[in-house]
Amino acid sequence: MPGSELRAPQQEAMSPPRRVLVTGATGLLGRAVCREFEGGGWAVIGTGFRRAKPRLLRCDITDEDAVRALLQEYRPDVVVHCAAERRPDVMEHHSEAAVHLNVHATSTLAKEAAAGGALLLYISSDYVFDGRNPPYGEDDSPSPLNLYGRSKLEGERETLRHCPGGLVLRVPVLYGQVQSVGESAVTSLWETLQTGEDRGLDHLMKRHPTHTEDVAAVCRKICERAREDPSVRGVFHFSAKEQMTKYEMAVCIAEAFNLPTGHLIPLTEQPPPQQFALRPMNSQLSCCRLEQLNLSVEPRPFRAAVQTCLWPFTPDKLWRQTVFH
Repeated sequence: MPGSELRAPQQEAMSPPRRVLVTGATGLLGRAVCREFEGGGWAVIGTGFRRAKPRLLRCDITDEDAVRALLQEYRPDVVVHCAAERRPDVMEHHSEAAVHLNVHATSTLAKEAAAGGALLLYISSDYVFDGRNPPYGEDDSPSPLNLYGRSKLEGERETLRHCPGGLVLRVPVLYGQVQSVGESAVTSLWETLQTGEDRGLDHLMKRHPTHTEDVAAVCRKICERAREDPSVRGVFHFSAKEQMTKYEMAVCIAEAFNLPTGHLIPLTEQPPPQQFALRPMNSQLSCCRLEQLNLSVEPRPFRAAVQTCLWPFTPDKLWRQTVFH
């Protein structure tokens, strides 16, 4: 098969498990989604590209032929599309490649999923909204401020246009079990805390940091329900409830680890658009649709959850790993 290196695990002859294909399985959310579905008894087929690892398939999802061959060979029941360029500032400078991944690859996946009878769940973003009138319900009109938001909105439209029974799940900024602290905009604040140098942090834009394991649980629940109930389709929102600025996140992390915060400077003016992609002031998501269908999960508290995520990167933990391994 073009673009592949490994086959999916052998299926049991008598009772084949349900199969889920997870794109971006090497990424922050993709890893959590794979673990969640595996724990739920699904046969998981994970794909990656530049960072593909053992037990995962290497597939360039911007290659239409490779995507077609992948779905025809493994015939998944569900496709969870996590792969994306998610960095707004990067998108502004590498727009063609990013749009190719966020929009065109999504269109191909939607067409092939529909052709093979698979359910497609597309992971989208709260950045499809402009942040001027929160909270936003699933039926509110999107109005993205930057290229990243526009590309995610176009990905939503391609999903629902080519795969009428498809699902869209919009989520806010994510954090979780990271391989490096820079993998999430939330855990990357750890590096700021470690330097001890004066650092200005945004204290204007409201965010709702959400754990990937909570998102993954919602993904599994919504896919399992949608396969049983054809009326479960369209756009859904999931978000944690705690509202924080980047400055407040950093202070919370510091307090969790008894670190000083005096060098953190709250910034209350938006940076010039020439320096960074515009971002919404408050793109809070209303999650009523999931809650009405009893498909939501209770988000884990930020302080305890982020402490667990960052504990492996504390000096004592790193020293012990070096000594004993």
